[in-house]
Amino acid sequence: MQSKILIIKLGYSETLDPEIGKVASLGDVLRTTPILWAIKEKFTDSHVTWLVSAHAEPLLKGNPLIDRLLVWDEFVPFQLLRERLDILINLEKIPGVAALSDMIDAWTKYGFRFDSTQGDYHTYERGFAFLHYIERKKSGQIVGDYWQKLLIEMLGGEWRGQEYLLGYRPTTTETCDIGLNYMVGSKWPTKAMPLAEWQALEKLLTSMGYSVSWQQGLEDINCYMDWINSCATIISQDSLGIHLALALKKHVIGLFGPTDPQEVYLYDRGEIIFPDLSCPRMPCYGFRCLTGAECMKHLNITKIAEAARRGRRAVA
Repeated sequence: MQSKILIIKLGYSETLDPEIGKVASLGDVLRTTPILWAIKEKFTDSHVTWLVSAHAEPLLKGNPLIDRLLVWDEFVPFQLLRERLDILINLEKIPGVAALSDMIDAWTKYGFRFDSTQGDYHTYERGFAFLHYIERKKSGQIVGDYWQKLLIEMLGGEWRGQEYLLGYRPTTTETCDIGLNYMVGSKWPTKAMPLAEWQALEKLLTSMGYSVSWQQGLEDINCYMDWINSCATIISQDSLGIHLALALKKHVIGLFGPTDPQEVYLYDRGEIIFPDLSCPRMPCYGFRCLTGAECMKHLNITKIAEAARRGRRAVA
């Protein structure tokens, strides 16, 4: 018989960050998709259901390794409470979702559970590494491990650089050398390089003979994915754009300051640029700068352009 597996990853809480919110993190959902390869390898005859928020649904719709995609609404929890499962993987830290996870009938559970004493989240036995990871980040330690590697190993799988798996199939082809993914979400403004620096970078890249396109599709996720697919190289801060570009097999130049790039596996398709700044708190994971250094103002656009040149040579 098929193993019935449920993945709960709505996107409302960052899986391996302390933050819990109600704004869906699309990047967090996409970064979870490598576990599908490990699941299908370990449980070859499995039926996989993924519970996701409506906001993140376009990232998973059409995914060939998801047998059933459920979109969260007020009725779905009652449906799941009446189903019997073999394996449940809950990657949401929101206490109410963790409590739902505890109530669902499944033989084996991974990820986050509800702590009925504290009224907060905790983890099932196989998820203790999650807590250690989150606590190290809270204390300002460099974690130094790939995000998706930890998820796969938590399931008992072997990390072999499993790729992101995007359901959407873009309608565009490559028509531009370099895309500037200059926007970041309102939740984490410290990740953004100032617009004036992006404008200076554009002038430098065009003087080097490259065609440049500014981020498009901000109001429609499918249009956004089409824009990324139309570029050979994507230059981006730590945001959804990096993960979509990697999923679409683009060359990536990642700009990092307040967050740790060691969590992001680039699949040998890019490189990371750091600010020319010595800040003892970097990476701080702060939503605002506490030192006044504002590290993303100290990125060297010449270094970024040279990284883009190397990338264009590598894919030529």
